[in-house]
Amino acid sequence: MKKYSLLILSLLFTIVSLAQPGQWSTKSKKAIKLVEQGMDVARDYDPETGRFYYENAIPYFDKAIAKDPNFVDAYMIKGDYAAKAGMNDVALDAYRKAIEINPNMTATGYEYYDLAVLEWSLGEYAPALEHGKKFMTYKKANPDLLAETEWLIKNCEFAVNAIENPLPFNPTNVGAGVNSEDPEYFPTLTVDQKQLLYTRRVTNPNNGYQQEDFFISTERDGYWSTGEPMPPNINTFNNEGAPTFAPDGRTLIFVGCADPRYGYGEGRRGYGSCDLFVTQKIGEKWLDPINLPGNVNSKNWETQPSLSSDGMTLYFIRGSVKATGKKNQRNGDIYVSKKQADGTWGLAEKLPSNINTPFSESSVLIHPDGRTLYFASNGHIGMGGTDLYMTTLQPDGSWSDPKNLGYPINTANNEHSLLVYSNGEVAVFASDREGGLGELDLYSFEMPTSIRPTRTIYMTGTVFDEVSNNKLEAEFILMDMETNTEVIRSYSDRKNGSFLVTLPINKRYALLVNKDKYLPYSIEFNLTVPENSTEPYHQDVPLKPIHTTEPVTLENVFFDLDSYVLRKESFPVLDDFATFLANNPTLKIELQGHTDAQGDDDRNMKLSDNRAKSVMKYLVDKGISAERLTAKGYGETKPNVVDINGTSTELSEAYMNTLPAAQQAAMHQLNRRTMYEIKR
Repeated sequence: MKKYSLLILSLLFTIVSLAQPGQWSTKSKKAIKLVEQGMDVARDYDPETGRFYYENAIPYFDKAIAKDPNFVDAYMIKGDYAAKAGMNDVALDAYRKAIEINPNMTATGYEYYDLAVLEWSLGEYAPALEHGKKFMTYKKANPDLLAETEWLIKNCEFAVNAIENPLPFNPTNVGAGVNSEDPEYFPTLTVDQKQLLYTRRVTNPNNGYQQEDFFISTERDGYWSTGEPMPPNINTFNNEGAPTFAPDGRTLIFVGCADPRYGYGEGRRGYGSCDLFVTQKIGEKWLDPINLPGNVNSKNWETQPSLSSDGMTLYFIRGSVKATGKKNQRNGDIYVSKKQADGTWGLAEKLPSNINTPFSESSVLIHPDGRTLYFASNGHIGMGGTDLYMTTLQPDGSWSDPKNLGYPINTANNEHSLLVYSNGEVAVFASDREGGLGELDLYSFEMPTSIRPTRTIYMTGTVFDEVSNNKLEAEFILMDMETNTEVIRSYSDRKNGSFLVTLPINKRYALLVNKDKYLPYSIEFNLTVPENSTEPYHQDVPLKPIHTTEPVTLENVFFDLDSYVLRKESFPVLDDFATFLANNPTLKIELQGHTDAQGDDDRNMKLSDNRAKSVMKYLVDKGISAERLTAKGYGETKPNVVDINGTSTELSEAYMNTLPAAQQAAMHQLNRRTMYEIKR
């Protein structure tokens, strides 16, 4: 199925200034009469279908041409009407034959414009470029069409170069488990890449009414299982589509559209024709969706949401009706909204003009790396129609100029609905290419390296009570240790305590976990994975009840060798600990400093005391009363005890001397620790 760009939709096939009686390019009265009869036939309008039957006029034009094979006007009118009827090959032949007979038939060159735009729409870029440049030579050409032709030429030049330098691309149908004879599109994926949620347009067999519903398929041994419809509190008799999963796979934001006859459906309300709704999965049950709280939905239509991996930024399309030329065009722009402290969504802002064009942007996708944005547009230089593009968030908060994903990912057909896996190596998109199971099918392909995002991998874990082993819902925060910035803030599942997030690889992170009536938990880790590994990083979180009496290590509090100056990497966990103390104002804490066994004993005792005092000062500066805190150094008198190969081992100086130098350094770091003990 071929498509037209917005330029074509708005300007292609403008009514030709047809010759008046006595001005035809033929003297054959029979040929003229046949053309006029064909034009009369094409004026018949069918109110039931809402269309003119231009194709019924073509036989009359063919008969006229048979009367006079050099009847240029008959060829041009045939070309116009055939194009309107979608008979593109017929239109091309007619236009080309007219120009062959008379290369300079008009003073305005409209014949070259019509031919160039049709050729471009069909992916015949080289001849379109030639005929577009020819049209530009006409001094009496319509100025508006000249400006549009400049744009056409730029697109054709890009397309010719793209075809000469194709990217590796071998799309594979994802299979009959997902695809059907109905159209499937707008896929989204849980970050563990185990569940694929997508939109399908279905037809009610009783009344023929078409609507969009969600289906979900599970990956099993490399194949996608038969897609099952979402429950009836999600799928209604109206349209639901374009979903996006939160990182944990338990929150879903999607588009719900109203039917003028029935509204949005049971229990839903909206502000425009299409709004964004949100639902959560508790255990195995999806809650009834609600209108997305905050300032995202409006009287316009909102659609195609994409949620960032930290769950704090939402990209989506807001539609409007814009005047383009002689008609109104239903267009969309990319907007972004930030999640507020109260859980609602803030006022949405439009992305800058180097991303949004006067035409239409759609199918927005923010990759789990948080920096790479993919989208579809018909307003940027490309292959024509809607192409796929990428842009990258810069350190200063700006967006790079969009990059076309190239040929043959982009073609003369509409491309949209791109989904890129978290590892950046695989993508899924919707296409109506030949060989599919229905109108639109989902296909997967390996992403060319030049358009891949930053590779990410997912992290899993379970939060539980260390004493009872009960699973817990708790807030967790992931911090980037290099920048001391928060990457993700979310909650573990309230029933099974599990959590799942996606993170860019080859970075150092700190995991901070908090729950009322439990001591705070923290751990620092390097997220490095072997090349091509898809295995998740796993970290369970045992929480100690607040009544614990034994000393607890304040993980991720760092000092350099022979120093009591806190390193900046220590600040996140100390800030978190200060918050814990502020929320539990009756607790009194002894802060305990420890050193490794290197150096003089007396010096280490003084150093450990100063380290404990440094931590105490930091907490006091954060608003914790000094009366609740004491600081004491233990030097090297209490070496840490760790579990090595299933055996509890004291990291004493004697044990250290048995280890290789590199391992000794790591163990010494474990001894350079800060602990705290709750005093009753």
